[in-house]
Amino acid sequence: MPTVPREPGPRLRADPVRTPFHIVLVEPEIPPNTGNIGRLCAATGCPLHLVGKLGFQIDEHAVRRAGLDYWHLVEVRQHADLAQCEAALRCDEVRPSPRSWLLSGKSSRSFLDIEFQLGDALIFGKESTGLDTAELSRRPESVLGIPTLGQVRSLNLANSVSIVLFEALRQLGALNDASLR
Repeated sequence: MPTVPREPGPRLRADPVRTPFHIVLVEPEIPPNTGNIGRLCAATGCPLHLVGKLGFQIDEHAVRRAGLDYWHLVEVRQHADLAQCEAALRCDEVRPSPRSWLLSGKSSRSFLDIEFQLGDALIFGKESTGLDTAELSRRPESVLGIPTLGQVRSLNLANSVSIVLFEALRQLGALNDASLR
């Protein structure tokens, strides 16, 4: 059965914000999570920072094979380690140095208690183990978690990024002028 092409039509859109947030993934392991997060970055104008060893390839062939037809819309930056990534962010930003927020299932402080600022870096660890415990211990004031109602250990990485990013965008009023366009 032939597929029927979708009619292009208006979508709910808000005005773009220049580099609202930096999404940082430390050693991501699962390609579909990174692909979903890449799509989220393309939809929100956030650069995607990939840190350390990746559990997959992101060359043009691998991206095409995975069907990531929006990957060209993502500003992807790779860094050897988190320190290099944060140093690059401090150099790139014209605003005051961006704050870094470490997201972890091991936090006692909710991301809902933070007032996000444009340019903040939202840092997420790898799917299997999260961020390094030593890194979390060095910066306890920067560690945030997503409260859950059930007994699950943690949320899916792509879902976690979406939850935190859209709350941060909402706080800044970036979604207030949304309309069909």
